[in-house]
Amino acid sequence: MCVHYRPPTPEALQAHFQLDNVPDGGQPDLWPGYTGLFIRRHALAEVGDEAVPAREALLGTFGLIPHWAKDRGIAKRTYNARAETVADKPSFRDAWKNAQFCLVPAEAIFEPDWRSGKAVATRIARADGAPLGLAGLWARWRVPGGEIAHSYTLLTINADRHPLMRQFHRPTDEKRMLVILPEDRHEGWLRADAKAAIDFLRPFPAEALRADVPPRGERLAPDAGARD
Repeated sequence: MCVHYRPPTPEALQAHFQLDNVPDGGQPDLWPGYTGLFIRRHALAEVGDEAVPAREALLGTFGLIPHWAKDRGIAKRTYNARAETVADKPSFRDAWKNAQFCLVPAEAIFEPDWRSGKAVATRIARADGAPLGLAGLWARWRVPGGEIAHSYTLLTINADRHPLMRQFHRPTDEKRMLVILPEDRHEGWLRADAKAAIDFLRPFPAEALRADVPPRGERLAPDAGARD
């Protein structure tokens, strides 16, 4: 699972993800419950108006808040969604069924390397320096009082056989990794229906990633007690 990632710069967001506008207000480091940015098909993209961009970037809570949630606290347990169970889990199944797919842009993600016997925070990014496009789900939630808030989660798949991502997390834990989408699959993911989306949940090539110990000051989040 992934509890910590860092978003790209606004300039990288616009250039790499074909965005007309990037909203202000996202936090520079993302942990469950924090406010980050996600990208979805524009709500009016299908009306045929050339003035409407194909994609829009929105701010939301990192950790999906389903419509039935009583408060935002659930976000600290719903920041990752397992590909194997996402269609059935109460927290995620409506967003999956309704094809509420999004891209979550990241400069890098952070995972704990336990091979030394201690958790060593490790920064994982693309080897070519380009931003990561993470596969996610988004949702709407009505705040008590009437305001609509957005939220999102990141999809994970098994990584037991992935040459790089199997190195992370405790030795006794199942190895998991986020779904990183190549650029040529971004638009297909945003347009997919629930059936077609299964084909997008594949591991990203290990040779296209790099991992290193981050500079001092970049730390893993405390265990939020969440599971995907």
